Amino acid sequence: MTPRPYVLLSVAVSLDGYIDDGSATRLMLSNEQDVERMHRVRAGVDAILVGANTVRTDDPRLTVRFGVPADPVKVTITAGGRLDPSARFFTTGDAGKLVYTPTSVAPAVRDRLGGVATVIGAGDPLDPRRVLADLAARNVERLMVEGGGAIHTMFLTEGLADELQLVCAPFFVGDPEAPRFVRPGTFPQDAEHPLTLAEVRRLGDVVLLRYLSPGGKEDEA
Repeated sequence: MTPRPYVLLSVAVSLDGYIDDGSATRLMLSNEQDVERMHRVRAGVDAILVGANTVRTDDPRLTVRFGVPADPVKVTITAGGRLDPSARFFTTGDAGKLVYTPTSVAPAVRDRLGGVATVIGAGDPLDPRRVLADLAARNVERLMVEGGGAIHTMFLTEGLADELQLVCAPFFVGDPEAPRFVRPGTFPQDAEHPLTLAEVRRLGDVVLLRYLSPGGKEDEA
């Protein structure tokens, strides 16, 4: 079996499963207690992965607050490289930045982003297993995946998620056009093969549910 990192998915959702609303302002689904917890989880991983749409819409820093010696490596997946080289993903923190893209468009993406990140072709179509194998070759042992919905769906439907940390906010969104945690797909984590609930934790007015995947890599941390 090809080595790969331990894959931890992290997401905050409304009670009806949305990760944002339809407005131009980012919806806050977490609170300060959970943000502190999330940064401590970040400090314990080697890399953090988000999709290109998250880079475009949220402009995240993906850094760690608490004075650890180095931030995790930043990773994104993009179909065509339509990313701004001045985005905070590329310009904040001292850690490396990795961009995975289909092999056929990698030269064009490298022309656009090669000055701010390492661009790697990962197959046509892009294969998340090749992404994980390449990360393992770069000494990434623990990978935190922070979304968005297409990325979470890809790792879950491919059976590549070892752990899910899901935070539930105490309200509903109710907007059919708003983005959800996952998109339609065939999930191996079905009623016959459910996730294992490993922890329930109250953090103020939100709750953390930590699940482990059946047959996933064992977390040795």
